[in-house]
Amino acid sequence: MSFADKGGAQLYVPPGKWLTGSFSLTSHLTLFLENGAVIVASQDPSHWEVVEPLPSYGRGIDLPGKRYKSLISGHMLHDVIITGDNGTIDGQGLVWWDRFNSHSLKYNRPHLVEFISSQDVTISNVTFLNAPCYTVHAIYSSHVYIHKILAHSSPGSPYTIGIVPDSSDNVCIQDSTINMGYDAISLKSGWDEYGISYARPTKNVHIRNVNLQAASGSSISFGSEMSGGISHIMVDNAFMHNSLTGIAFRTTKGRGGYIREIDVSNIDMSRIGTAIVANGSFGSHPDDKFDANALPSVNSIRLSNVSGVNIGVAGELFGIKEAPFSAVVLYNVSLSMSSGSSSGVFWSCSYVCGSSKLVTPEPCPELMRADNGYGRATF
Repeated sequence: MSFADKGGAQLYVPPGKWLTGSFSLTSHLTLFLENGAVIVASQDPSHWEVVEPLPSYGRGIDLPGKRYKSLISGHMLHDVIITGDNGTIDGQGLVWWDRFNSHSLKYNRPHLVEFISSQDVTISNVTFLNAPCYTVHAIYSSHVYIHKILAHSSPGSPYTIGIVPDSSDNVCIQDSTINMGYDAISLKSGWDEYGISYARPTKNVHIRNVNLQAASGSSISFGSEMSGGISHIMVDNAFMHNSLTGIAFRTTKGRGGYIREIDVSNIDMSRIGTAIVANGSFGSHPDDKFDANALPSVNSIRLSNVSGVNIGVAGELFGIKEAPFSAVVLYNVSLSMSSGSSSGVFWSCSYVCGSSKLVTPEPCPELMRADNGYGRATF
């Protein structure tokens, strides 16, 4: 159906099940899924195009070398919309999860939706099921708006992630429910020397009004692939539940890059293993060419108005000896520990400094300074 007056077109998917391999969108296109429409991904690898790894990663995440192209993809596109009347896109990920677990993948798992080097992308009013790997991957892209989606994968699905803003800017994620095997939302920006060389940060991301579950990972994570930098992120009004960790900052020596100017506020947690994590020795390397002296910088992290019930551990914050995490600020954080938290150690910290006020249970001494580590008062 052509919309000549708008300079674009609509691809309309009527009710019914529609089996397909990977396919690409074009600029000025609306993909519209009617209520009852289900796009079903083929489980035959021959129906998935094989493409080169992304330049900011140098290889695939699962294994070295090439990767299967995402089910729905766009490269260097403008003005693209995926929407509908709550139609469904089902990645039929089980076969891919089994291949991953049995080490029988020939190439890296595909994502469900991926936009590369694209602008003005909107995804709304669609249900995404069973992504082989990531559900929505926006990489090297700008002005991406994701709202009113449901993304779900089995709690046992290996390393499945919901929404991944990756070396992208001006991204808004709101009014959505995301239940994943690993992370619900994960912000990234490239892997070690490849991400450092590509040098495109993730910045200006606003996440609000989201319901997040991450069975074996984190409701929201930063990194660990963050070598291009991650900054100026706002997370506001999120419900995090039934997750291994709530909020996680991940990096390691060799990453370089930075995580800074992160504001997380108005968070409600329930049944979370560890509420707040910062880990300076997390993740692997793409190859042996990384620079071990490329130390990441993690600072200016602010978490406020956070409440939680049935929390196992309040916080585990472990920085890097040669590059301690700094200016971590906690304000009005109230966590009710689960009955199984009998050790009495609710916070653990090393190589981190910051400040706190109105925090229960009482945080570790490293987070109880009267300033934020730079000699400036924070309250």
